[in-house]
Amino acid sequence: MISAISKKYVKALLLGIDKEQAKEYYEKLKILGNAYKLEKMQNIILSPNISKDEKYNFIISLIENSNENLNNFIKILVENDRVELLPSICNEIRYQISIQENKFAGKIISFKEIDDKSRIDIENKLSNKFNSTIILENIITNYPGIKIEIEDLGVEISFSINRLKAQMTEHILKAI
Repeated sequence: MISAISKKYVKALLLGIDKEQAKEYYEKLKILGNAYKLEKMQNIILSPNISKDEKYNFIISLIENSNENLNNFIKILVENDRVELLPSICNEIRYQISIQENKFAGKIISFKEIDDKSRIDIENKLSNKFNSTIILENIITNYPGIKIEIEDLGVEISFSINRLKAQMTEHILKAI
């Protein structure tokens, strides 16, 4: 439900603006989206004791050099009690920009760092497969294998060492 509402707001915001202005809006709204994740920000925004004008002025004070169009957008969010949609709106704007540029970001999650040559090779192969530009960031965790996630394309590829061991054991037991 939140996603559908966010899409409508983003569609209205991006209507009639160019790609560079969309990127500018994204960068400014990303600041608000990240701030909204903080408990203090939520307490201020959700407080019934603070007027909508005060909430609007507070939110606008967090953005530097915002234009009238963006200010009006934020005012509409405040007036309609939709400020909680900011993180979702940011994600939707990022997605729309990715579609326009045909450029998608993803993650390689692994237990050790992937060298640049391998990362670039994976990026090139995925870029060819999806006919897009794919940029991957290596994230090191305790995941026992390698997982590639490209959220905007809905792609998740994983290779788990534990799963490989289990399949090999199963295969050996069947052969016996």
